[in-house]
Amino acid sequence: MNAGPWLAELSSGSAALSRRSTAERVAGLLRTHVIEGRIPPGTRLSEEDIAAAVSVSRNTLREAFRLLVHERLLVHELNRGVFVREASLDEVADLFRLRRVLECSSVRTPEPPEAAVARLRSAVSEGETAAREGQWQEVGTANMHFHLAVGALAGSPRIDELMEQLMAELRLVFHVMAAPQKFHAPYLEDNARICALVQAGRGEEAAALLDTYLTRAEQQLVQAYRVVANATASA
Repeated sequence: MNAGPWLAELSSGSAALSRRSTAERVAGLLRTHVIEGRIPPGTRLSEEDIAAAVSVSRNTLREAFRLLVHERLLVHELNRGVFVREASLDEVADLFRLRRVLECSSVRTPEPPEAAVARLRSAVSEGETAAREGQWQEVGTANMHFHLAVGALAGSPRIDELMEQLMAELRLVFHVMAAPQKFHAPYLEDNARICALVQAGRGEEAAALLDTYLTRAEQQLVQAYRVVANATASA
């Protein structure tokens, strides 16, 4: 068989493939930090500091940055550097539209993977523990873990990947909430109820509750964005 020139091209690209794999791992690490609220919107990301922290070259880190720019988590500003993106009000509706498609269908899964159900229970407990300790930023992180587990109920690696990107973008939106306790506390009970319904095999009821839940959260975030916009306009 005559393989043609493409085989040599594959061989010459093997080093880039290795670098890309490392870049994807670095991107995953940064994405997790965004999901968990450790890197807030507007943060400038220092190439020198991050490359040293994760022991990769600047070229590899730049590739990781490019991946996250494509995911709308970072933005590159000419002559200024790379920053964690600040999401706009216009994006909120689209994020929640996608959440309804992915999450409400996932809770309807007739026989979800037990590991995903266990993750759901663990996230509920994580949120309740953080609330008792008054750690409201951690309650927000537990909420992210809960919704990632909701997506995992579908048993689809592709949905898991979409949910990770979605939750990271959503965390950028959540930073607009000035009072995290007031925002997150009411959802702890809803998370527990959704988990119980899933465990009982009552997926349609879980989906209905989740749809109402998402509508309420979307309305709160839209209102918070409008408050910020009005305050900025009057400053």
